[in-house]
Amino acid sequence: MELYELTAHELIEKLERAEITAEEITKSYFNRIQEKDGQVKAYVSTLQEQALTKAKKIDSDRKAGKNLSKFAGIPIGIKDNMCITGTKTTCSSKMLENFVAPYDATVIEKLNAEDMIYLGKLNMDEFAMGSSTENSAFFPTHNPWDLSRVPGGSSGGSAAAVSADMAPWALGSDTGGSIRQPASFCGVVGLKPTYGLVSRFGLVAFASSLDQIGPITKDVTDSAILLNLIAGHDEKDTTSTNIPKKDYTTSLRNDVKGMKIGVPREYLGEGTSAEVKEAMFQVIKKYQELGATVEECSLDVGQYASAVYYILACAEASSNLGRFDGIRYGYRTQNFEDLKEIYRNSRSEGFGDEVKRRIILGTYVLSSGYYDAYYKKAQKMRTMIKKAYSELFEKYDLLLTPVSPTTAFKINEKMNDPLQMYMADICTVPVNIGGLPGMSIPCDVDSEGLPIGFQLIAKPFDEETIFRAAFTYEQNTNFREEHRAKF
Repeated sequence: MELYELTAHELIEKLERAEITAEEITKSYFNRIQEKDGQVKAYVSTLQEQALTKAKKIDSDRKAGKNLSKFAGIPIGIKDNMCITGTKTTCSSKMLENFVAPYDATVIEKLNAEDMIYLGKLNMDEFAMGSSTENSAFFPTHNPWDLSRVPGGSSGGSAAAVSADMAPWALGSDTGGSIRQPASFCGVVGLKPTYGLVSRFGLVAFASSLDQIGPITKDVTDSAILLNLIAGHDEKDTTSTNIPKKDYTTSLRNDVKGMKIGVPREYLGEGTSAEVKEAMFQVIKKYQELGATVEECSLDVGQYASAVYYILACAEASSNLGRFDGIRYGYRTQNFEDLKEIYRNSRSEGFGDEVKRRIILGTYVLSSGYYDAYYKKAQKMRTMIKKAYSELFEKYDLLLTPVSPTTAFKINEKMNDPLQMYMADICTVPVNIGGLPGMSIPCDVDSEGLPIGFQLIAKPFDEETIFRAAFTYEQNTNFREEHRAKF
């Protein structure tokens, strides 16, 4: 087995036993990137020179007996909306094409403290707005399982890189499913943590009340390890929650006996493909065999989640992206005669169609005369959705749903139908509205060999229950052994 095929925890064990070096690991990944990324196009930029220099120093320090973190020398890929000092942070947008970050995001500071190595910045939908990574200003990313299909979005580059063995693990961000949906499409594990568990400082904002950084990994164990590293209170982020530090790896137990799992019937109805439904029924059956109680339940307010999400997310995007005006930083047009034309032309030329669409929609719902009719009503509905989840979690430990109604669709299949594209997030957006943790776990492939993922949802800050249930399922099935991306 090649080094790049190993999970991160397997690489860590080999480093601890001095069977391999950080330089060998790093070279293995860059060789893989050179071989395969021309087809997948997961990376916007790579950091090979810096990575190899750091790997050599770590090997030298380790050989000299210096006290290093066990993660020192482990590579990682970073979605291109998180700031790394001295590195381009483009958000896959022409608006930030040449922006070099002057500081580190908090999650990067935490990884720096462990001496981890950055392989590069990963492609995404522009400003994280999209479900397919086709909205990147640079190029679309392709799904390693079928290069004619999308990897999902907006963290499509992160999921595709991990799936294609071009990174052992990666960081993504999730505003309405942008970690979980691409993880499902690419057959890897994706976790959206509870809102406030991981600092958003240094994450370029899309919708501030919904955005959350999280791990995309090859297995559940790696997800728990990476969450350990990035979770924690941050005074630089006013939405960061100050709770006691946890070790999520202690939740990796092969046991779901006595656990109660609810399955909202609304997510297995019309619009969900027959093959996805069948995969969900098989997951339910497996959990029942393992000793969990699985019951059908109802989340009827979930039908309003997409409408609520796109009103709130677009409103916040309209506000957050107002700073990109051609004056302070970012793209500035060369075609102007006065200040108004600088604003208008810089934003018209710098933003792509999907970003403009959401800014216009967000400005509309916040405008005088429409605020009460749309934005205020959406906020009220958000409260009702949170209340509905709270009532379900009084009865159930977890909720189980599909991640997406379908498997990965063809590139360009939905680009001309934004509404159809938005509906691809119907199973994931309620979790962000509620500020809840949710995880996508691969469970099967469809008749065309494309991965299917299921989603586990827990009450706020109960990631431990998700890890326990996900780990148990993983230990009693063989998805990674039986199914691999072949390209």
